[in-house]
Amino acid sequence: MIRIGIVGTGGMANAHAGAYQRIRGCKLVAACDIVPKRARDFAKKYGIADVYTDAEEMLDDAPVDAISVVTSDDAHCPVSLAAIRRGKHVLCEKPLAVDYPEARKMAAAAKRKGVINMVNLSYRNSAAIHKAHDLVAGGAIGRVMHMEASYLQSWLVSKLWGDWRKGTGWLWRLSKAHGSLGTLGDIGVHLFDFATYGAGDIAKVDCRLKTFPKAKGDKVRGYKLDANDSVVATVELANGAIGTISTTRWATGYTNSLLLRIFGDKGGIVVDLDRSYSEIQVCRGKDIDKAKWRTVRCPRVPDMYHRFITSIKTGKNDQPDFARGAAIQRVLDACVKSDKTGRAVRV
Repeated sequence: MIRIGIVGTGGMANAHAGAYQRIRGCKLVAACDIVPKRARDFAKKYGIADVYTDAEEMLDDAPVDAISVVTSDDAHCPVSLAAIRRGKHVLCEKPLAVDYPEARKMAAAAKRKGVINMVNLSYRNSAAIHKAHDLVAGGAIGRVMHMEASYLQSWLVSKLWGDWRKGTGWLWRLSKAHGSLGTLGDIGVHLFDFATYGAGDIAKVDCRLKTFPKAKGDKVRGYKLDANDSVVATVELANGAIGTISTTRWATGYTNSLLLRIFGDKGGIVVDLDRSYSEIQVCRGKDIDKAKWRTVRCPRVPDMYHRFITSIKTGKNDQPDFARGAAIQRVLDACVKSDKTGRAVRV
């Protein structure tokens, strides 16, 4: 039985807890949050015996084999490193850290200690992106020449998910002082992983970040609203292909939409998660001259939580691991640098 502790019991922690409870061979035994009532309520909801407000105390006292780190971004590194020092396996929320040096430190520590380490880039749960990756890597569309990717949300203009002005779970994502890298760090990290897992690694990026006025004095309930809202990047891939990557929270009419188009010299692939998590569109071979797209069904894949538990059981670290998380963090850092300098930056 693999015993799990969860550090950080806000909204996303419910996804972790619910997933673990559906997996045979693991058990939730401890919950930790700096807000005592939130930790107690979470533990009661999921039948967790031990409740803590200090992560190091939990790691020392609770009988945990592994932890999920579901804190604000700025706590990912210290909590993960504390667990790694004690030989605990770690599934960490994204982004892995606040910058590449921290992420690199986490990846190196996990490698030295030999613990299972994964970052919850949850759109790897999609069978579609794995099929796209396999087709591109296998040469099915030839050399990649061009790509475009987008991730669109609308919660700054819509109350479909609730009113962001009334919930700390939303407000901290808009505030640098509360550990947020804005849209770039919150959903851009997913998009950059999604795009590069499908199309190939980024060699150079030219990025613009934009923060728009959202409230009087750009403050709500003590939160300074200074983290970026929109991201637009022109990228060059390692093989010389070029493309665009964009993401925003101002996309009226879109709830949570990921789209990736990859074009090679022998075909094209479209991954549209609004359309399907288990199908992709492919145009290749004789279909090219007719501009005809065919639907390709994709084999099922385990979700991130199953991958994590299976990795612990087998001792074989699945992807995406901390090294991958650090690689994506390096791209995010390059985006920030590019925006500050107004120039393209090599990754």
